[in-house]
Amino acid sequence: MNPDGGEVSGNEASGNEASGNEASGGRQIGRGSAGGRVAAVVGAGVVGLSVAWFLQEHGYDVTVFESRTVGAGASSGNAGWVCPGLTAPLPEPSILSYGLRSLAARDAPLRIPPTAPLATWRFLAGFALHCTAKRWTAGVASYAGINAIAHESYDVLAAGGVTAVVHEAPMIAAFEDPRDAVPLRREVEVLASYGQDVSAVELSEDELHAVQPILSPRAHFGLRLDGQRYLQPAEYTQSLAGSFVSRGGKIEEGVSVVGIRERAGSSRVHVDIATSVLSVDVAVIANGAWLQRLAGPTGVRMRVGSGRGYSFTVRADEVLEAPLYLPSTRVACTPGPDPQSGWFRMAGTMEFRPPGYRLDERRVQAIVHSCTPYLRNVDWSSVTGEWVGPRPITSDGLPVIGATALENVFVAGGHGMWGITLGPATGRLLAERIATGKLPPALAPFDPLR
Repeated sequence: MNPDGGEVSGNEASGNEASGNEASGGRQIGRGSAGGRVAAVVGAGVVGLSVAWFLQEHGYDVTVFESRTVGAGASSGNAGWVCPGLTAPLPEPSILSYGLRSLAARDAPLRIPPTAPLATWRFLAGFALHCTAKRWTAGVASYAGINAIAHESYDVLAAGGVTAVVHEAPMIAAFEDPRDAVPLRREVEVLASYGQDVSAVELSEDELHAVQPILSPRAHFGLRLDGQRYLQPAEYTQSLAGSFVSRGGKIEEGVSVVGIRERAGSSRVHVDIATSVLSVDVAVIANGAWLQRLAGPTGVRMRVGSGRGYSFTVRADEVLEAPLYLPSTRVACTPGPDPQSGWFRMAGTMEFRPPGYRLDERRVQAIVHSCTPYLRNVDWSSVTGEWVGPRPITSDGLPVIGATALENVFVAGGHGMWGITLGPATGRLLAERIATGKLPPALAPFDPLR
């Protein structure tokens, strides 16, 4: 499974200068451009912004609230892979034994600090219960519907004014021994059996090095997954935000939403911020690894934990022209904005710490140490742009997308490593659910009240 990166940004996000008409019990956001329908979205990462953008398509006047800045959570520094060909639940049988082995290795790709709080260990216990072949296969089936429209949803955004480039490219996985490729090949076969348009093409040693000359002689075998895409995550998130604003949307940065509640005797929703109460028709909680504090009071029992990913950029003499995955180290390498410059991004690690915990330089060095034997002519002294972001992880490996127990309050989060891949599709499907009142079949497995 590829460390694609994550999801929406920020703490519980909010706005502080929402304009609009006075409403009984609070201020109404926006103008209500379509029959008075106004919406508030909490979280300005790829998922939250996608929900907001597609709500505009249905005529909603939308304000996005973000406690920090656009893309400040897991949406700006991840690998940027749009790879439905690998999108599957994180809990699976092999990761359980792998995680237990990792407890004793400080530089392992999976890091669970022994001093982790009790809540983290409880979350991981629930995660472990889902690491069975039966549940993983059922999870793959659950993803099939939303995976099917992942690329198409990016195309819709591009046609609607999101100008950031999304590159089409194969994903290349490199292995030291052909036997090491068996788990990934089986994973691809299961995804294909549920209708996913994906297949793995075997690459001999010569073929592998021809398409990925950055690999050292240690890599002897490869798999190529065609029909995948990648992007520059910070650039894309800003472009999506810019398109949303150009279409009349509003983004409020820098103040936290402290609660979302039903308005007594009304179908409207109250959004509480530090200085006032805002009245809207619809509220969507999409603030990633911080989702639980706002979503818990709405009846969402599925907890969302923080699986932090690290990334950085580095320069090499060889050109990386297509995404490269190193399964043995759980690291993804992504071409930079100008591949010919030699700069590329490396992303990996699954660190279970609180979402706002400081960057641990040892995790960056662990990625460098684990990948050095597989890559050649890399200037490791050029490492720059170190980043850490909290991927929102659920214990069953499926996101929470849909209605809560409160009328007209919805959530979208918990995508784990697949926030970039599935963010636009999530926004498209949830906006349809909100606007029409009908549940798209592709969203049924992700019921937030499950």
